[in-house]
This record gives sequence, structure tokens and C-alpha cells, in this order.
Amino acid sequence: MAIDLSFKNKREPRKGRVLIADPFTKDEYFGRSIVYICDHNSEGTFGFVLTNYLDLNLSEVAKNFPNVSANISIGGPVQTENIFFLHTLGDRIPGSIEVDDGIFIGGDYDLITEQLSEGTIDNSKVRFFLGYSGWDPGQLDEEISRNNWIVAPVLNPMEIMDTSIPDIWQKFMKREGKKYDILSRAPIDFNDN
Repeated sequence: MAIDLSFKNKREPRKGRVLIADPFTKDEYFGRSIVYICDHNSEGTFGFVLTNYLDLNLSEVAKNFPNVSANISIGGPVQTENIFFLHTLGDRIPGSIEVDDGIFIGGDYDLITEQLSEGTIDNSKVRFFLGYSGWDPGQLDEEISRNNWIVAPVLNPMEIMDTSIPDIWQKFMKREGKKYDILSRAPIDFNDN
């Protein structure tokens, strides 16, 4: 009996879910990535890649940023010169907007940096990105129909904030079932096998 190893989506994209990249995509931003969807509507979709970490401190990139130990990710190919952030601080950060289930986006950047510098908030409650991932209206739906992505739920919102998970892409793939577990261990290029 053969196992169906096709990569097919069965869920609709919406904010608070993740996109799991096709295991054979070789794209520098999206290869074996997880994208957290922050909004999906008639005007398009945007989110942040959770898997592409930079090997530097945010204080090396941003002027006047406190020297705190925090991983920074490349959130996607759009506006890579800008810093974006997710957090779990809610109303403590004026101007923030809840994405889903206790995860917030944006708000008062100066207040975040001030409180990080003072140590009044733990840096595990804030996650920073250079750039974001964006899709025009219908573009993501088209990519999903071509089986470039699987839409998956987030079982524990704190996983979105946790930068210490060694291979979050593989973790989400395994949750999708046996065939996805098998696909998560396949080489990107079968010639490398």
C-alpha cells in the first residue's frame, strides 16, 4: 500500500494561523519556513517568517536600541529596512493590535525599547523582525492552490514568540500527520540523497 505524499492544503488562511512552506521550495525567504499570518482580508495578506534568524543583535541594526539578548528574524522580503514586532504585552503597549489569542502586533516602539532597556519587561515577551511577508489580493490563495503552502492552526500561541525552538517548520509539519512527518525529513533536492 503506497502512502499519498502529496502536499495539499485543507484549511482557509486567516489571521492567527500559520503557513507551512512546501518542503521542496528553495526560496531564500520561504524555503522550509513558517509564516505567522497577522492579517488576511480582501486587501491582501501579511505576516512574518518565524524561521529566518539573523546572527546579530538588534542594537547592531537599530539606533538607540538597548543591548538586550533577543533573536531577530527576517520577517520577509518586504520593507526589510524596517523593524516590526509581535508581543504578548497587550494594553501595556499603547497602539498595539491583537492578532489572535494574546499575540499583539506593533504599538509604541519607544516604550518597548525603554522598558526593555530598564528591564521592566522580559525580552521573551517581544519578538522582532526586519521586514515582513506580504501578498496582494488573491496571490496567497493562488499559491495555496498550487500547493506551495499548508495552512495550519497554532496550538500554543507562545510557540510564535519562542525563538528557541530548534526546527519549528519540522514541528508544525509533524503535527499535520504521518505523511507530513515523512516529508519533513526528505531532502530539499532528492539528488542530495
